[in-house]
Amino acid sequence: MNKKQILLIDDDHELAELLVDYLAQQGFIVQCCFDGQSGLELAYKSKFDLILLDVMMPKLNGFEVLKALGSEYKTPILMLTAKGDNNDKVRGLELGADDYLAKPFHHQELLARIHAILRRINIVTQQNQQALHGENSTLTVNNIELNHATRIVTCHTNPIMLTGTEYQILTILMEHHGQIIAKDTLSKQVLSRKLAPFDRSIDVHVSNIRRKFDPYCAIEKIKTVRGAGYLFLTGESS
Repeated sequence: MNKKQILLIDDDHELAELLVDYLAQQGFIVQCCFDGQSGLELAYKSKFDLILLDVMMPKLNGFEVLKALGSEYKTPILMLTAKGDNNDKVRGLELGADDYLAKPFHHQELLARIHAILRRINIVTQQNQQALHGENSTLTVNNIELNHATRIVTCHTNPIMLTGTEYQILTILMEHHGQIIAKDTLSKQVLSRKLAPFDRSIDVHVSNIRRKFDPYCAIEKIKTVRGAGYLFLTGESS
């Protein structure tokens, strides 16, 4: 079994040394960059299974790296943010990060987040394989189509670029269209953790999906049900 490749972009040399040793013991191979510019260049040059991205760094900060990578970059990204800085967390998610973890963190919590993200990627891979064999290859509801074979999402035939996390959230909502899905359910199924108080991760991911739909959808697709969760509206199914 091939070891998973992780890119760590963080200017904290001491932390990087500790994480390289710890994650190696857990079966990962970690490459390090200590500024945003070199991290961005390596992210483009080599293929990784996951990127751990710090916010405050020289040359390019984490947000600038996210912007430069753009929405078409497929490797999942876990942001490392300052403890209690909710603005950094929200901004990172809005720019395409899959999840965040506040510093200082326990090494076991980091490992749990890594495994959760990789499980999501594995689920998408399984969906792709099933679709290639003609099993549930497409899902179409209210003029939104998911193609699991290509992981392409279209809105009124217009392609929409989603992150892996956004794709999984949309899949769950569409599979249960017409039903209210609780935020905690989405958090457990997609992020592999219970929804903590004041955790806006799911809200931000759903907001990102809506924003990407907006140029092509004249009517609402995902409705917020206050105090309950989210509802994908059935509309006209095809």
